[in-house]
Amino acid sequence: MSEESVILRREGGIAWIGFNRPASRNAMTWEMYDALEAHCDRLARDDEVVAVVLHGVGGEAFVAGTDISQFVDFEAPEDATGYERRIDRVVSKLEALPRPTIALIEGACVGGGAALALVCDFRYCTPSMKFGVPIARTLGNTLSMTNVSRMVDMIGVARTKEALMMARLFRADEAAQAGLVNGVFDAEVIHEEVASLAAAFAERAPLTVQASKALVGRVLEERRAPPEAGDDWVTACYMSDDFKAAVNRFVHKTPFEWSGR
Repeated sequence: MSEESVILRREGGIAWIGFNRPASRNAMTWEMYDALEAHCDRLARDDEVVAVVLHGVGGEAFVAGTDISQFVDFEAPEDATGYERRIDRVVSKLEALPRPTIALIEGACVGGGAALALVCDFRYCTPSMKFGVPIARTLGNTLSMTNVSRMVDMIGVARTKEALMMARLFRADEAAQAGLVNGVFDAEVIHEEVASLAAAFAERAPLTVQASKALVGRVLEERRAPPEAGDDWVTACYMSDDFKAAVNRFVHKTPFEWSGR
C-alpha cells in the first residue's frame, strides 16, 4: 500500500480516493485537504472517469474529522475564519465535481468527515457507521455557515440540532431511515457493491447525469446564506478559552471543564 495519506487509484472508469491514516482514524491534516483538492481538480478534467468513490483505509473510519493537533497555533480570529474558508473551499470542490461521487463509509464519519460525506451524491455504509459532528462534547468550536446549511439540507432542522447541540452520533439504521445514506451493506461486501453501483454510471447518459447534479447544486446554492454570515460565531468559538483548553486536553491529556468563555 502507498504511504501517501490520500491515495488516488483507478479501476476502469472508477476513481477511488482513499484516506490513508488508519492509525489516526484517517483524521485530516492540512496536507490531506490539499491533496484531496488537487485530486478533485485532476478528476474534473478526466472525461474517462464515470464515478468517484471516497473511502477510509483500515475499515474503522471514513474520516474522524480534522487532526486536532493542527489547532494548537490558532491565535487570531483570522486563523479561525481562514480555516473554515479553507475547509469550505475543499468541500465545495468535491461538491461541484462534475462526476457522480459516492462515499463508502465504514466506522466513524464525524466532523470534517461528515462534511465530506454530506456533499457526495450518494452515501453507502456498513452497520458500524457512526455519523455526526460531536464538537459540543469535544472541541467547543462550530461549523461554518455553509456546512450548517448542508446539514440542514440533508437531514433537516431537528436532526441538525441533535447533531450539533446534543453532539449526537447517528447509527447506520437511523441514517438510512432519515435518508442520509442510500443503503447499508455488510463490511464483507460493501466494496464490491459500491464498485458495481459506481460502474453502472457508464451506462447512463453522461450529459443527463451532469445536468442533474449541476441543477440540484444550483437549487441548493440559491438557498444558502453567504459564508461570512457565520463569521461572528466562528470567531467567538475558536478564540474562546474553552476551545484552547479542549485542544490542550487532546494534545497534552490535561483535564478541564467547560467555562462558557
